[in-house]
Amino acid sequence: MATGIKNWLDSGTPWIWLNAAAVSSSLVMVLGLLLLIAVKGMGHFWPATIWDMQVQPLSDAAEPVQHLIGEIQDTESVSVASLRDAGATGLDGLEGQVERYLVKTGNRDVSGLDFRWVLAPALQARTRPEAVVVFERMEWGNLYGFVEQILNDGQPVAEGDAAWLELQARLERVERLRSEIRHLEKTEIGSINYRIERLRLDRRRLELDGEDTPQALAAIEQERSELQDRFAGLRQTLDARYREIGRDSVQVAVMGGTQVSVPLQNVVRAYRPNAMSLLDRVGFYFSKLWEFVSAEPREANTEGGIFPAIFGTVMMVILMSVLVTPFGVVAAIYLREYARQGPMTRLIRIAVNNLAGVPSIVYGVFGLGFFVYFLGGNIDQLFFPEALPAPTFGTPGLMWASLTLALLTVPVVIVATEEGLARVPSAIREGSLALGATKAETLWRTVLPMASPAMMTGLILAIARAAGEVAPLMLVGVVKLAPALPLDGNPPFIHLDRKFMHLGFHIYDVGFQSPNVEASRPLVFATALLLVAVIVALNLAAISIRNRLRERYRSLEQ
Repeated sequence: MATGIKNWLDSGTPWIWLNAAAVSSSLVMVLGLLLLIAVKGMGHFWPATIWDMQVQPLSDAAEPVQHLIGEIQDTESVSVASLRDAGATGLDGLEGQVERYLVKTGNRDVSGLDFRWVLAPALQARTRPEAVVVFERMEWGNLYGFVEQILNDGQPVAEGDAAWLELQARLERVERLRSEIRHLEKTEIGSINYRIERLRLDRRRLELDGEDTPQALAAIEQERSELQDRFAGLRQTLDARYREIGRDSVQVAVMGGTQVSVPLQNVVRAYRPNAMSLLDRVGFYFSKLWEFVSAEPREANTEGGIFPAIFGTVMMVILMSVLVTPFGVVAAIYLREYARQGPMTRLIRIAVNNLAGVPSIVYGVFGLGFFVYFLGGNIDQLFFPEALPAPTFGTPGLMWASLTLALLTVPVVIVATEEGLARVPSAIREGSLALGATKAETLWRTVLPMASPAMMTGLILAIARAAGEVAPLMLVGVVKLAPALPLDGNPPFIHLDRKFMHLGFHIYDVGFQSPNVEASRPLVFATALLLVAVIVALNLAAISIRNRLRERYRSLEQ
């Protein structure tokens, strides 16, 4: 029997099964983690049931019953002893474990609290009133209450049942006006302000170059005057839109009977989740999901969408890929094809491998010191003196973030490309040279095409690492909220000097720097899932290109 076990061990079968079990366990854990993130994140967009709860304070039975309106966000079981240790009162007669509910009551501008814990023994009754309305607002978070009347310039225009229909009609009008205001501010007026600033810099450059002749200055002033006239006209239109959008308001009865007046210009949407059918809920879910991936954030990044972060992440990864690929490939070609193999070459390879293990924050410090302060500062002195002392490239931005991540990932591309070049048979090189091709032609037309799948593998690994990095970006360009995208309609259209938003930093900011942790928790899961999806999409695109190259040159390998 001992001999049979020894033969079984020597055959390698147990190690194969052990490896298979390890891979299966890893796959199950990864899929389980993604499933958890998906459930926690994607469930946030489903319209939750709004409860009208009657809560009797346990500390004093003589106190009146409190009415809470809100949605139950979480349920947990806690020990009575821990509640007593935390200073809770009114727990006489309770022992063991009790359930408590985390209720999102909203109305932060009225009550000062967004969330409250309610013990199950204190909850006397709860109902699902169909008339309760959820107001998503531009600021102060959600408002829960009942629509009393619609006001126009302070005068009632609808009450009772008609108020809800009138509210929806006026919200559509407000959304249309909000879109017009956004277009005027960001596109029309933003373009004029950009051109006026360029004129100011042009005038300053003329002064520095000593070319500020009366004719040149007059041309600049004439163009500035025309732009200011256009600005004045657009400003009048914008003021008229603001007056128009600020006329309507809604009177809402919140919990406790308090009457609150809410300007409709501050309302993103209003809906009655308890009165929704299943089809209505599905439609609402996808509209919220679309808002999440296409809109800008609001409420300190705890509400709204994350489109600027998606755009910044994808643009940075693409720019990083464009920068890292030629440097990594050229370095690998030199080390494998041209450099004399000796102690110095081996030392360089060791250094490249060691660079792959350097903490990313070290690259961030290097990028800040070399790229931003040294290189960017000198670029400003040479090419943008008219803007000084305000920096142009001498401040963190998209270009320096992409260069820093290219430097961080270039060892991966070098190693993968070298391995691909090493797998190309020497007979192919010798045959090409024997047919009269030069070494450069052999490399360009034969060796590199066969090694291209390995290059793409290095690029895939670089993309996977760079897209998830956060620490170096905090030093070289990423910000909590970017006022403008690095790509717009103003020349030169791609603004590599601008700061940008990033999904990884957005997760860190919302999860750890948010003033409202409970409200932002679901967005952390949703953003994390979206970051994984973006990385997978970028990797799948690179893998597709690699597979096509592999199929194309497979016959040469054989």
